[in-house]
Amino acid sequence: MRMKKLILILIAAFTFVSVARSAADHFFENDGVSLAVAATPGPPPLMVPLTLIQGAASKGAVCLDGTLPGYHFHPGFGSGANSWLIQLEGGGWCNTIRSCVFRKTTRRGSSKYMEKQLAFTGILSNKAEENPDFFNWNRVIVRYCDGASFSGDSQNEAAQLQFRGQKIWQAAMQELLFKGMQKANQALLSGCSAGGLASIIHCDEFRSLFPTSTKVKCLSDAGFFLDAVDISGGHTLRNLFGGVVKLQEVQKNLPNSCLNQLDPTSCFFPQNLINHVETPLFLLNAAYDAWQVQESLAPHSADPHGSWNDCKSNHARCNSSQIQFLQDFRNQMLNDVKGFSGTSQTGLFINSCFAHCQSERQDTWFADDSPLINNMPIAIAVGDWFFDRKTVKAIDCAYPCDNTCHNLVFNAVKSAVVDYQSTSDDDTPTNTMTMIYSRSTRLTFSSGLYMLSILLPFTCS
Repeated sequence: MRMKKLILILIAAFTFVSVARSAADHFFENDGVSLAVAATPGPPPLMVPLTLIQGAASKGAVCLDGTLPGYHFHPGFGSGANSWLIQLEGGGWCNTIRSCVFRKTTRRGSSKYMEKQLAFTGILSNKAEENPDFFNWNRVIVRYCDGASFSGDSQNEAAQLQFRGQKIWQAAMQELLFKGMQKANQALLSGCSAGGLASIIHCDEFRSLFPTSTKVKCLSDAGFFLDAVDISGGHTLRNLFGGVVKLQEVQKNLPNSCLNQLDPTSCFFPQNLINHVETPLFLLNAAYDAWQVQESLAPHSADPHGSWNDCKSNHARCNSSQIQFLQDFRNQMLNDVKGFSGTSQTGLFINSCFAHCQSERQDTWFADDSPLINNMPIAIAVGDWFFDRKTVKAIDCAYPCDNTCHNLVFNAVKSAVVDYQSTSDDDTPTNTMTMIYSRSTRLTFSSGLYMLSILLPFTCS
């Protein structure tokens, strides 16, 4: 009987820990939040295996814990055999030794914990009906394991941390050039969230890899992080970025044209970078970026009494003053892209949704009910811009005008899972949050708690 109880306890504990670990990974899929959605009906997505970059360590290109960096590659075919799409993975940042030490125990800091396969959906799909312009290109996801948007270059020997994002970027590009990218007749560098910021930082460097005859452009999805004031009058995101830049010595890899005018932290903000990018660049962003609302505008550190909790959990519950604060954020975003949008080679798709990362998801990239601006879905907008079919400067009307949005609903999750991406000013881990689409089912580690609730009574009987 005792043995039976012991077995049940072990099963319960293992279930909880396993699901908690999985939840910890998923919570930070997109810079500190997860996009948990119901499975889309239809055939399963293309699963692409992980490839580690052999020899990267000899070049100093390693993850936070010293393991090899990696990527997922699916070859192009037909008319796309010499076209390349490089997607830089997102996943937040670490701004202190403590948060980086934790991060190296996850897939965001070590290839030991990376999935062996990833689903290629949205802009990475290999189906023409899901991805009309890029389905048959060579498509790559470069994994993110440095915590500074592929831009750091330093180390901390005492904590056994390697901040080698820039070297990872370089090693990945060298590997892909060897695999055939050097023969590309057209190429697109894209990225989501922290990867979207990286696609801005590395855009001109990417252009320099190819001859002038190669058509090269860049796409930043949910990477337009604003240097905004939070609801308490503080600068939450600036403080976070300042820690990242200082800890990982990011300033080494920021454009001198910006650094000659502004401090390094300011030059890590896209609003101060985009006018220094010479290569054609497309900005895809939600005007009410869900991650920024949660973690930059109204984080717990700026709202300790939770006056914004209802508004953050569902935008329909925001009061008039909160809506106005969000409208001011949108206005700041639009003001910051004015000069950028005035040039002919740039592209814009800024919809009035409460969303974050829309190119990697099939339901937001290209589906029957995808978000639209002037009846144009995101996939068509990006394709029209890349192939010069038309000029794309799509800016949505202000909330609540757009009924095509796939808005996100937030649910605070109190758990033992520690946020490994960033910490507050007092080095306290920030709140763990889960984000779910309003059209979806909730997927958290409640299943683990449920198993515990079922099994533990038996162990105590």
